[in-house]
Amino acid sequence: MSDETDREADGDDVTDGGRGDRRFETRAIHAGQEPDPETGALMTPIHANSTYKQDAPGEHRGYEYSRTGNPTRTDLEANLADLESGTDARCFASGMAAINTVLNLLESGDHVVAGDDVYGGTHRILTQVYEQYDIETTFVDTTDHEAVADAMRPETELVWVETPTNPLMNVNDIEALSEIAHEGDALCAVDNTFATPYLQRPLELGADVVSQSLTKYLGGHSDTIGGALIVDGKGLDEKLGFYQNSVGATPGPFDSFLVLRGIKTLPVRMDRHCKNAAELARWLADHEAVERVYYPGLESHPQHELASEQMDDFGGMLSFELDGTLEQGSTVVAETEVFTLAESLGGVESLIEQPAAMTHAAIPREERLAAGLSDGLIRVSVGIEHVDDMKADLQQAFDAAF
Repeated sequence: MSDETDREADGDDVTDGGRGDRRFETRAIHAGQEPDPETGALMTPIHANSTYKQDAPGEHRGYEYSRTGNPTRTDLEANLADLESGTDARCFASGMAAINTVLNLLESGDHVVAGDDVYGGTHRILTQVYEQYDIETTFVDTTDHEAVADAMRPETELVWVETPTNPLMNVNDIEALSEIAHEGDALCAVDNTFATPYLQRPLELGADVVSQSLTKYLGGHSDTIGGALIVDGKGLDEKLGFYQNSVGATPGPFDSFLVLRGIKTLPVRMDRHCKNAAELARWLADHEAVERVYYPGLESHPQHELASEQMDDFGGMLSFELDGTLEQGSTVVAETEVFTLAESLGGVESLIEQPAAMTHAAIPREERLAAGLSDGLIRVSVGIEHVDDMKADLQQAFDAAF
């Protein structure tokens, strides 16, 4: 599944995302965008406006104030809705702003069920921000459907799912978890950042809301921050749109333009990310310094079969644990040269980090360990450089540590 020929061999459903006769690669470039009617410009213009002329009081041409709507952002939202098989999308100034907007739907006394290995920022906003508003979250192993069902309450309004999860790369069954949520009259929201719509489309599997950090693979070049929510239904979109406008955490036109530009090359970048990650995962799994590798593309992964069915490929993210000390792990991530020691992911360059000290430092250590996030865990965002250079770089870092 790691190369383009395998994707094509599986037929139209793999490549068109259920959106008609145009394949994903074509829609990534064209969906939601037409040449500028006045100039013929192919790229969506950057509409650097804060306000717009009205023809009469209250009568405008679709735009009145750029917090509420901007033409560049409109094109990006239309593109994302198409690629995620949704009807509507809303864009935000960051991935966390998007997640916060989903949580804005909740009321005091409501309950959330979430994975016990979610991104540290998601854990932080649920526990340190929304708990003060009497919104409680139960964190469970979302690969255990019985545990999820047992965690549901009459007041549960949201089931929050990541897949693959950050950073343990667990793969969650979106269809099954959506059914559990709906049986309890709750929404199911899926963070699809690691997979992107090129590899996985949760709305097609029953989810109600898809969350994306546009900062990552969709932007793809580590030069912008953004987030998005995609839904399949006007009613839910109108609710999210109210909070998008009222809270005001919206992206500017230049950020929207950068993400649109990045999406045009998403398929070719993701093909290379997936190919490199698969080869690097196999190399690490056979390495004497490595105790365990977390990557859905390995047959040893506990949800490998589910990933093969639910995803079109296995993604560019992996994590591994060294057969050594915390200090040796810290040396490894500090000594790499092709891999940059940095947070974030999904850019063309390879990044490396220690979740316990960086992206997941906000989670109490006892909770991290209980969820399987060890102090020595290392997370890698595999870029599009030559994979042999990645192996050589990790090898020299291992040599320095051991």
